[in-house]
Amino acid sequence: MSDLIEILRKPWPWYVAGPLIGLTVPTLLLLGNKSFGISSSLRHICAAVIPADISFFKYNWRKETWNLFFVAGIALGGFLATFFLSNPEPVAISANTKFTLASFGITDFSGLMPADLFSIDYIFSPKGFIFLVLGGFLVGFGTRYAGGCTSGHSIMGLASLQWPSLVATICFMAGGFACTHLVLPFLLELVR
Repeated sequence: MSDLIEILRKPWPWYVAGPLIGLTVPTLLLLGNKSFGISSSLRHICAAVIPADISFFKYNWRKETWNLFFVAGIALGGFLATFFLSNPEPVAISANTKFTLASFGITDFSGLMPADLFSIDYIFSPKGFIFLVLGGFLVGFGTRYAGGCTSGHSIMGLASLQWPSLVATICFMAGGFACTHLVLPFLLELVR
């Protein structure tokens, strides 16, 4: 049993984790013609609890209840992984990345994300507003504008050969590269 726990605690190599993620697509399709994606669950929750007369939320959300259980399972899995299966090793970050981030004042790499940016202490600061509030809003806006999230488009959409998902995935990647190399250094310098 302790060997299994040690296997679960360590990061899995790409050649194990990748195929497992990829197999979710045919599994969901075979089990009931279901599409993989996370962002649609927020729409289902809003449709279930908002009694407003909004056409976007007027559909049979009960047909998609499985998606709500799926997202609840992700939350439960994250909780279990954080409190019972956390890896005692620090997150592996390249020396070049640490050096570059240190030049912007980011030096605390003790968690999954740099605490200098993503800790509770910074929520009400300009840094917290930009990275947590504004960043969260832009992620939500982009998800709605693209008609789905990165997991829906890049895993499900590409696997089912959907042209819009290919375009969305290319845009996700280009935007990620641009933000990493152009926008992030500018913002880090701005809030220093």
